Amino acid sequence: GAMEAGYPLIVAMPLALAAALSIGLLNGLLIAFVGMPPFVVTLGTLALGRSLAMVLSNNKMIYQFGPDQDLLLALGGGSVLGIPNPLIVLVLLALVTGCALRWTRWGRHVMAIGGNEEAAVMTGVPVHRIKLSVYMLSAFAAGLTGVLEVGWLGGVTTNLGQGMELTVIAAAVIGGANLSGGAGTAFGAVIGAALIEVIRNSLILLGISTFWQGSFVGTFIILAVAIERLRTVRRT
Repeated sequence: GAMEAGYPLIVAMPLALAAALSIGLLNGLLIAFVGMPPFVVTLGTLALGRSLAMVLSNNKMIYQFGPDQDLLLALGGGSVLGIPNPLIVLVLLALVTGCALRWTRWGRHVMAIGGNEEAAVMTGVPVHRIKLSVYMLSAFAAGLTGVLEVGWLGGVTTNLGQGMELTVIAAAVIGGANLSGGAGTAFGAVIGAALIEVIRNSLILLGISTFWQGSFVGTFIILAVAIERLRTVRRT
């Protein structure tokens, strides 16, 4: 919207990321400090964000991005040495997040909170602040993804990204994340997402109706959770 109004990308992109971070801040405050259930809060802010997007854009498709339109399209749809820019960003984010989760105090605290929040509190982990930072990081990644996807598609509608919530959960679970918390890696999430897309493309190439895609993804989610449950039972 800002670029359509004539603002350059260097101004519009930080505004978009700031909007995403504001949602992450709201989520983090309500969940970490107020103690509200995460699923309810994030579902509510999802509806709030979509509604505001429709109001501010008058629910119209935007495909004119002002003087920096070519720059935006190159950012999302361009490539470096034949590698698409979104893939480069994915690899960089995965590396940074993976290293942070494995090698930093913040990462150890995140895993500790997911494994046993009460124990984390008793050992002095700043649970509220860590939770807030996680929701802020998630929001930043979502905002950056939005910018790249708009540049890749060359246009934006208010239903962009709708229905991807299940895909995100599936990618994390298939990649080894424990829905109960305390286990999971950034690399695993990338592998999970890649596997889902391979399955989808394979179904298309095999001529199988796209209506079956949800069934396959749902089945993989159930199998991944069942396998994790069996592993947990064996360990205990």
